[in-house]
Amino acid sequence: MYTPVTTERKEAPIHALPRAPRIALFTGAYNHIADGVSRTLNRLVGYLERRGASVLVFAPTIPNPPVRHEGTLVPVPSIPVPGRSEYRISLGLTSRHRRLLAAFEPDLIHIATPDLLGLQALLLARRRGIPVVASYHTHFSAYLKYYHLQWSERMLWAYLRWFYRQCRQIYVPSTSMIEILQAHGIDQNLYLWERGVDTGLFNPAQRSSAWRRNVLGVADDEVVVAYVGRLVWEKGLDVLAATINRLQKEQVPHRCLIVGEGPARHELEARLPEAIFTGYLEGRELARAYASADVFFFPSETETFGNVTLEAMASGLPAVCADAPGSNMLIEHGRTGFLATPGRVEEFADYLRRLILDAELRRTMGHQALQRARHFDWEAVLNRLYGYYLDVLAPTLLPTGDGVATELPELTATAA
Repeated sequence: MYTPVTTERKEAPIHALPRAPRIALFTGAYNHIADGVSRTLNRLVGYLERRGASVLVFAPTIPNPPVRHEGTLVPVPSIPVPGRSEYRISLGLTSRHRRLLAAFEPDLIHIATPDLLGLQALLLARRRGIPVVASYHTHFSAYLKYYHLQWSERMLWAYLRWFYRQCRQIYVPSTSMIEILQAHGIDQNLYLWERGVDTGLFNPAQRSSAWRRNVLGVADDEVVVAYVGRLVWEKGLDVLAATINRLQKEQVPHRCLIVGEGPARHELEARLPEAIFTGYLEGRELARAYASADVFFFPSETETFGNVTLEAMASGLPAVCADAPGSNMLIEHGRTGFLATPGRVEEFADYLRRLILDAELRRTMGHQALQRARHFDWEAVLNRLYGYYLDVLAPTLLPTGDGVATELPELTATAA
């Protein structure tokens, strides 16, 4: 059987169920914000429905949301986070939501956020005997210093320990994040659930010299250092600005490209007057931006995985990232890029300088990064999670004594 605590990439046993499962997903981010959490969960729901599962998603939303969501979304009441209106705070379930959930009769409840909505889902599941699984998307304790809440860290970990101990399985996106959870007493039922990358979209073939010249105003021989992500200070933007300014002061020749949007943009533009800001990009435009850069720079220490780092690697870029959860599982230091001590501007600047001034090093590391990125296939990643689901569901949905299938059935065009 599959070990309940793992840092290895193993497959869970796959059981043949007598009918398609019904899954209720509770999340604080689904279509009202375009971030790594919402993109991952929408991809998961689309996959589950192609497998034939019925999925009901309970999440906050807004008029004209930026994400076209997958599946059936049941909006829950929410309010904007004070000072950060792009985020929403769920106000929990109403009696109508409870009736909808009861009528849906879920076989499994998946909680993606341990907020009020997630807590209510957990308590409802316990009362009704529905198995609960959870996915861990946010490195909560790493965010506290950005909101002057360091004093609450012990209480936060106590709550998270209590919450996740109620879950049959906890899906964690990186081995480094598993180790952090284990160190804080969340050490049971942890399952590695990485992320994938669409190499059909993100690849070196998207590079465009014409786009560099005509849109960015960058010459063919100039080295572009790119950051991609939300423009919020918890992504390490203070370190980014200080590092780029240090390189400029040292007259290291490069251009800085900032792709993304967020409340920190105005101040970041003031700190980096020479940088090129594109705003939010997606799809082919985003893929072109990655591939048209030469080096990826991501100093965030709050990630649980690092989706943008993987997209940059798939685009053939060497990366300079913080030696922190997420990035330190993706980057092979000295081979596919460099890992710097979080917050150490001089280290980041040194690694970037080496890549900017050495075209052969960029080429070699970029090629190795591309090869590593190809190991992160979305279909395999989602198959693994579905296997975990079925391992939880089998005891209740399988008649006693039924056997176990050794592989998932193939997807077909009519599986949805």
